[in-house]
Amino acid sequence: MDGTGRDDVAVVFGAGGGIGGALVAALAGDRRFAAVIGLGRGSAPRFDLLDEASIADAVRAVAARGAIRLAIDATGFLHDAAQMPEKSLRELDAARLARSFALNAIGPALLMKHLLPALPREGRAVFATLSARVGSIGDNRLGGWYGYRASKAALNQFVRTAAVELARRSPAAICVALHPGTVATGLSSPFAASGLDVQAPEVAAARLLAVIDRLTSAESGGFFDHRGEAVPW
Repeated sequence: MDGTGRDDVAVVFGAGGGIGGALVAALAGDRRFAAVIGLGRGSAPRFDLLDEASIADAVRAVAARGAIRLAIDATGFLHDAAQMPEKSLRELDAARLARSFALNAIGPALLMKHLLPALPREGRAVFATLSARVGSIGDNRLGGWYGYRASKAALNQFVRTAAVELARRSPAAICVALHPGTVATGLSSPFAASGLDVQAPEVAAARLLAVIDRLTSAESGGFFDHRGEAVPW
């Protein structure tokens, strides 16, 4: 992150979540930014992935504050009271699949639609969206979790494609997908007993920001984990 201008801003979409809140807190003391903005369904302006008008309004409000040098999409949907990850084909349901795609792929794609053209044309700027290793097709050896896997794979393709277009407009800008690892949040809590290395949100946020700091424009369009290692598509 350059963030050296007097009007440079950082924004976290999905700031109401565990990782999103930790990212806002970590960035709050970063003197490279004149403002750090956290947006979600309860913020002003309101940001809702299922409402494109709210996405457009939120981006306009952030852009009015200064040059957007860092934007992180910390949204993501795995389960709630209405649905859990599918374990087999017989559990597939059209409405639940559509919901997973709306929240994990279509919503972030619409965010890119409005946000990427608002990034500065000159100088380094970063857009990072939280994907998931289970969205990797090449790394899929366990199966299951159909909707989450497929919607995150779709998100990865949106990122890859948008990065190509972004490079034509803003050559120094970076657009990437990041895997935060397993984090102690409501999203992962039902699966915490699986023997995975579970990180506190503050640890995950620090690792993600360290990865973002090291990214170069040559890595735009990539998919990286919280250690900075490339994840297979």
